[in-house]
Amino acid sequence: MEPIDDDLNKFKVGSVPTVFYIPDFIPYPDQTLLLNHINTAPVSKWKVLKNRRLQNWGGIVHEKGLLPQDLPPWLTKITKRISDESSLFPSAINHVLINEYLPNQGIMPHQDGPAYFPVVAILSLGSPVVMDFTPHSSLFDSSSNIEDKDPIEGADHGNLPNYPPFSIALMPGSLLIFKDVAYSGYLHGIKDCEIQQYDTAVNASEALGHQSLIETEDKNSKAIHRSTTRVSLTCRVVSKVRRNLFRF
Repeated sequence: MEPIDDDLNKFKVGSVPTVFYIPDFIPYPDQTLLLNHINTAPVSKWKVLKNRRLQNWGGIVHEKGLLPQDLPPWLTKITKRISDESSLFPSAINHVLINEYLPNQGIMPHQDGPAYFPVVAILSLGSPVVMDFTPHSSLFDSSSNIEDKDPIEGADHGNLPNYPPFSIALMPGSLLIFKDVAYSGYLHGIKDCEIQQYDTAVNASEALGHQSLIETEDKNSKAIHRSTTRVSLTCRVVSKVRRNLFRF
């Protein structure tokens, strides 16, 4: 595959700037290998949340910065490729959250915290899923501070032409990167349901032909049936690294 930075614009999707979707970023054998590393990690690496479980790699993110731990070689290999080929990160990716979603599990609309540099790469494995982007209220109020706003599940912020809501179908092996207004001005989330409509996604054509696709009762609507587990690797840079958070 050609390096992303040779022509990043060819991977741009939708009308909102700086949203890039790269299908088949990693081949199936590498997906299987990554899943094997994830699934054989020590039980202690898993943190169980209400609607999913996750692994934290790279250290503890604190409001004052990152208390770092080295990423394992199997993660460094993929994060280095993402960083090198996208040229969108200011330094080596130093933090990865691995989320596991059962077919009926999602994540509420949210924004990433202020500790991270404002660009994120999400590598998808396992079941396809639809990720929804909703404009944040701060986009309609120039005096508001995005970082001070709490994510509101199901919030309706209207639909101004410059900031439309949109969805992206995330297929296995794909890489999603978003930054700037898509990062700081939008909430992103996944609905808690097994059946997710995908035909309005900005990359709907890329999903065609996948074995998980089904017809809904409405013959004009197409959907993804999440029948297996999905795993995502959320790769980011924490700019402030603190070897000891208690010494300044």
